[in-house]
Order: sequence, then structure tokens, then C-alpha cells
Amino acid sequence: GDHRDLHLSIRRQRQMCIRDRLVTFISSFVAVPVGLAVAIYLAEYAPDTVRRILRPILEVLAGIPTVVYGYFALTFVTPLLKIVFPEMIIFNALSAGLVMGIMIIPFVSSLTEDALISVPNSLRQASYALGATRFETSIKVVVPAALSGIIAAFILGLSRAIGETMLVTIAAGATPRLTFNPIESIQTMTAFIVQLALGEAAHGSVEYQSIYAVGILLFVITFSMNTLGHWIVRRWRNVY
Repeated sequence: GDHRDLHLSIRRQRQMCIRDRLVTFISSFVAVPVGLAVAIYLAEYAPDTVRRILRPILEVLAGIPTVVYGYFALTFVTPLLKIVFPEMIIFNALSAGLVMGIMIIPFVSSLTEDALISVPNSLRQASYALGATRFETSIKVVVPAALSGIIAAFILGLSRAIGETMLVTIAAGATPRLTFNPIESIQTMTAFIVQLALGEAAHGSVEYQSIYAVGILLFVITFSMNTLGHWIVRRWRNVY
């Protein structure tokens, strides 16, 4: 009986890893392009007055509690998505992933902007002297020069998304289902910890021990991604 429970617990952990990747994959489609576009605009295009207005707005977005994002996804984003997907249930991975992408945009854009600003202005002036436009200079000169910092920003932002708890608990639901369908209800690793940590698991049981197993696995994933981000910065950093 104990071996069977342990086998079921390990299988559920594997399923939760896949479901976490589903939500993270959806959020990356929002945070990566939008965060990069915002960072390029702030670093290369925005006047000082606009930059002084947009930066505090991004900081406010970063300071909003995640439970607010969760209810925003549940009460606003999901009804809009139901217009496109009528068969969608109220708890789903798509809504949680989209709002999570919005949540980590400030992290991605802020770190990416710092990487773009660190590129010396002499590279921009040399590009302009060769006849390149501002857009060509931004895409073909500045972005490649700051690529290591940009990739590190993406990795750190996604690692932030993997460790998110309240948003996915509220918006994605708590259905332990192995699925790649984003319009269905799922349960991530953090939501699993929240569910079992409410006092329902008996002390010393497999369910009780699985809380710590999932927590350690979550720590290993986020720590590995953060380490990878720092290694990329050190490995491919361009010193001007």
C-alpha cells in the first residue's frame, strides 16, 4: 500500500511539472515579446518625460499583490476568453498563463532595459554613421550587444512565474489532470502545496511528505534557472 501511494505521488509530481510548464509556456508568449518591446522603447525611443511616466507605472504593476492578479484573471480575463472559447470552464490554464505573463512583464522589461542601456553609445553612433535607421540600430546592433543580459532577464522572469502561487491557485483551479489543453482546469505544483497544506494531510503520510518533495523539486527548478541566468551573463557578457 505504501509503495503504491509513493508511486502515485511520484506520478502526480511528474504531472504537476508538465502542468507548470504549460502555464509558464503560455506566460512566456506574453511576457517575452511585450517585455522586450517595452524595454526597447524605453531605452531607445522614449523621451525623458515619457520614460519618467512609464517606469513608475511598471513599478506599480510589479507591486500589485498576486491575489489581485488571480481575481483579475478569474473575473475579467476568463469571461472575455469564454467569448472566443465557449466550452472553456471558469478555472483554466490559459487565463492564468496570460495574466501571469502580464504580471512578469515589469521584471522582464526592467532587467532588459538595464541590459540595453549598458550598451555604449559609440556603437549606436557608428551604426547611424553607416546609414542605419534607429529601428535597424536597435534590432541589429543594440539587442545583439546586450543579448546575454536579455536572455538572463527572460530566464529570471520565467523562474518568477514558475514559483507563483496565489494566481494559479485562484485562476487555474485545483484539478489534478494531466493535459496540454489550456482551456481546462489544472493544478500546478504550488497549488498542490496550498491544497495539502490546509491540514487535510495526516502527519507522516505520503501526502504529507509529498508536500516537502514538491517544495524541494520547485526549489531545484527555480534555483537551476537562476543559476543558468547568472552563468549566461558571465559566459557571454560583452565588456566594452
